[in-house]
Amino acid sequence: MEATTAPTETSPKRITAADRDLGLKLGAVMLRCLSADGGAVVRALDESGIGFLQMKVLVTLAGEHEETPTVKYLSDSLGLSLASASRAVDGLVKQKLVARAEDTEDRRVKRLSLTEAGESLSHRILTARLEGLGVFVASLSPAERSRLDSALELLVERDEIAEVYRRYRKEARR
Repeated sequence: MEATTAPTETSPKRITAADRDLGLKLGAVMLRCLSADGGAVVRALDESGIGFLQMKVLVTLAGEHEETPTVKYLSDSLGLSLASASRAVDGLVKQKLVARAEDTEDRRVKRLSLTEAGESLSHRILTARLEGLGVFVASLSPAERSRLDSALELLVERDEIAEVYRRYRKEARR
């Protein structure tokens, strides 16, 4: 009997055992890629003094947004409780990586942006992530590279992936 998960707003389709297995394979590749850099991402986090959750907030804020993000936006987009997102932001504000400003239309709403130091750290984390991926790709045989490239070309056609790809390409050239 195949295990399934009920559809949710973010996952409109039932997840099958085959979906989970493919996800596990993808996860194994991703974990290998992230460790292929010799721990550069972990070192960047350790040196900065921020935790994993704060890194997620920082990297999310570094992305492109239709309007300046709020704690509520971070909570929703990262699947965190409002309290967890707020604590993560508070720590980043104390470290002067994130700035808070009142919304011009509603003073109760606080808009968030990266400071120059936050921009620098998010760029360092992204660079470390990409370096790990580069190390992994360099280890592939020509046949493996070709098959991976074909699969990724297909996926990069999806709008949400194409958007991230364009942003990462732009960041990687900085």
